[in-house]
Amino acid sequence: MVFSSIEFLFLFLPILLGLYRLVPRRFENSVLLLASVLFYTWSGGAFIAILAVSIVVDYFAGWLVARARDQGRRRTMRLGIGLSVGVNLGLLAYFKYANFVVRELNDLGAALDLGTIAWTTIGLPIGISFFTFQSMSYTIDLARGRAEHLRNPLDFALYVALFPQLICGPIVRYHEISAQIRERHTRLDDMADGVVRFVHGLVKKVVVADAAGALADATFALPGDQLNTATAWLGVGAYTLQIYFDFSGYSDMAIGLGRMFGFTFPENFRRPYSAISITDFWRRWHITLSSWLRDYLYIPLGGSRGGLGATYRNLVIVFLLTGIWHGANWTFLLWGVFHGVLLVVERITGQRPTDGSSLEGLRRLMVLLLVMLGWVVFRADSVTHAAEIYAAMFSFSGFALAPEVAMAMTHRVALVTALAALVVFLPRDFVAGPQLVESHGSFATLGRLVWLGGGAVVATTLIASGNFSPFLYFQF
Repeated sequence: MVFSSIEFLFLFLPILLGLYRLVPRRFENSVLLLASVLFYTWSGGAFIAILAVSIVVDYFAGWLVARARDQGRRRTMRLGIGLSVGVNLGLLAYFKYANFVVRELNDLGAALDLGTIAWTTIGLPIGISFFTFQSMSYTIDLARGRAEHLRNPLDFALYVALFPQLICGPIVRYHEISAQIRERHTRLDDMADGVVRFVHGLVKKVVVADAAGALADATFALPGDQLNTATAWLGVGAYTLQIYFDFSGYSDMAIGLGRMFGFTFPENFRRPYSAISITDFWRRWHITLSSWLRDYLYIPLGGSRGGLGATYRNLVIVFLLTGIWHGANWTFLLWGVFHGVLLVVERITGQRPTDGSSLEGLRRLMVLLLVMLGWVVFRADSVTHAAEIYAAMFSFSGFALAPEVAMAMTHRVALVTALAALVVFLPRDFVAGPQLVESHGSFATLGRLVWLGGGAVVATTLIASGNFSPFLYFQF
């Protein structure tokens, strides 16, 4: 079950909202927890057990860390942190990377005539990259004294399993939401704002991302000898739009759903394609992951405190792991290294990360092109596939679209993709999601009504006709 499905929109969500408003306040967390378990089980089946393991281990580890912190027993506190990190990273490593490691070893064994490992492919629990990172942050926050231990284990289970952000984020750290879990008041204004933000995300996903995705999928499905310059650039540009509108759309929907139930989740995107440096890009793209890695990995590694060499090393390590976090493929690893190296180059050349001065337009264009080049290897099936697309992009031969791509470019797809591309030219500080909710005045009210009416109708029509696809980040 996904947010952009008939079952969720017209069955799960309305029933849950009705129950949530009817039950006494002391039962609100219980209702949300049961709904979250049902939501995950509906989508992930037996993998609910993996989520349960993460919850149980981190609740016990958190209790151990909080008690040891209060008693000044640092060794026991480190034991609790190690338990939390070890179990969560162990689950992540096994379910996400075991198939890849065995496949690579078998390929090597076959090449060297050493035999192969008998192996049954294991499935990937949806959302495991998100809920393991979120669950770990609880134990670490307790050790750092940033929050207090939740005495009620069901409240902690709700923190980890809360369905709006369980599958694809935003990654909500415990200290950001602990007070809201203990006590919150859901007003009608919160409900209304949540609906507006949710519809905004729904339109971004179903209307925009899926339209751009039709062109991207058609392009990346072509063999290398059928690609030409025009087709390759169109496909890469379409994927650049698809991944942004898809993932930021999901984040908008998650933030909107959280608001409906009284939660305030952190923003996850802030116009990343208007960035004027790669540093600026990562302050605007998947913000909750970037800040998580900064606070729990980059700074503990030493950050920028150990001299230039140590800073460059730490940046590359963080972004190498960022790539690996996204998936078990050499392409993701190269994508992470690509961004890490770009950040090092920015430091070496002394680029100001957020002040573009008179060259802002040029810097925005250069950063966008670099990000697009990175998306090639991110989206490609293999390193060889990525090399074929790069070759086509810069061969400067053939400017007629491949027949398969031309067929995918219907009038609706062409119009929506062209309009979506205008996001690149908007002012850097214009972030539609929050401003759509927070702006006041007659013009803002009219905009919300048009968006709720027209956008919701179009999105629902596409969903009812089956013209929508799963969220891209479900695979991560």
